[in-house]
Amino acid sequence: MSTTTKRNYRATFILDNRGKEDSAEQIIAGVKQEIAKIGGEVGVVENLGRKDFIRVTDPKFPAGTYVQVAFAAPPSGPAALREQLRLNPSIYRTFVQSV
Repeated sequence: MSTTTKRNYRATFILDNRGKEDSAEQIIAGVKQEIAKIGGEVGVVENLGRKDFIRVTDPKFPAGTYVQVAFAAPPSGPAALREQLRLNPSIYRTFVQSV
């Protein structure tokens, strides 16, 4: 009987919905589903809005929509979430930190 304790995390995402039908809310709903798949519980979701990048790596993509999600997940959750979202073309960057 092993009980996995959940830890608190905060993930920051940069959304890339250029040329896609999906709105930011639809992409965020998909991220919430991915968190649920890894055994996480979503807390507060905060859409920080569109911000210009300090360093532009792609001249056609000078700004992105930033979203922060607070969630609780097992210790293996952040790595699994990063791997799942790496495959999602609507997520430009992912940063997960322990809270």
